[in-house]
Amino acid sequence: MILEGIREAIRLLTSFDPEAWGPVGVSVTVALSSTLIASLLALPFGLLVGLGRFRGKRALVIVLNTLLALPTVLVGLVIYALLTRRGPLGSWDMLYTPAAMVVGQVILAFPIVAAFCAAAVERSDPRVRQTVLGLGAGRLRAALVVAAENRAALVAAVAAGFGRVFAEVGISMMVGGNIHGYTRNITTGIAFETGKGEFALGVALGIVLLTVALAVNLAVGFWQSRAGSQS
Repeated sequence: MILEGIREAIRLLTSFDPEAWGPVGVSVTVALSSTLIASLLALPFGLLVGLGRFRGKRALVIVLNTLLALPTVLVGLVIYALLTRRGPLGSWDMLYTPAAMVVGQVILAFPIVAAFCAAAVERSDPRVRQTVLGLGAGRLRAALVVAAENRAALVAAVAAGFGRVFAEVGISMMVGGNIHGYTRNITTGIAFETGKGEFALGVALGIVLLTVALAVNLAVGFWQSRAGSQS
């Protein structure tokens, strides 16, 4: 059964069956959107935490590291409670839409990108920032220079955030609703199709999931090696 499922999965993918490729488009679009938004928010926050010297920093770092293991179903539950018609944001009519999935995935990716960014810049050579400040540059300029010096680690942080949201299922199921042709993505599609006995389609979606994850990691690794050889 496994071999037959794999053969049928390959047939579905190579024939560009919309049942197989439709959820892929949803997954890629939602994951890229949420990763972009989360990175725009988390990278400056991570720089602030990593380079800052303020009271309560250690507690904030502990909170960020704790949120790395944030359960997706918990995030989905909170977003669902906010967006349901009886919730405080029910008038926005966002529940069971891709936008709701993006909101949940932004919450999921933010602590990952922020924590990895903070750890990277905090471990960086302090002389870089001191030199820039000594030359008369402001704190913002110094932070940007430190970020540029650690760009490989920051790219890896963004990639980790993308990988987390691309493979999650709890948020997508709870606030997306797994609506065929609208909010069904790869992970919810795998769960749904396998549950109703469509093993081949589940395998096809699983192949795409692993392929995209592998491609992202290969691209990041290649970019890091190029950046390392040029520095």
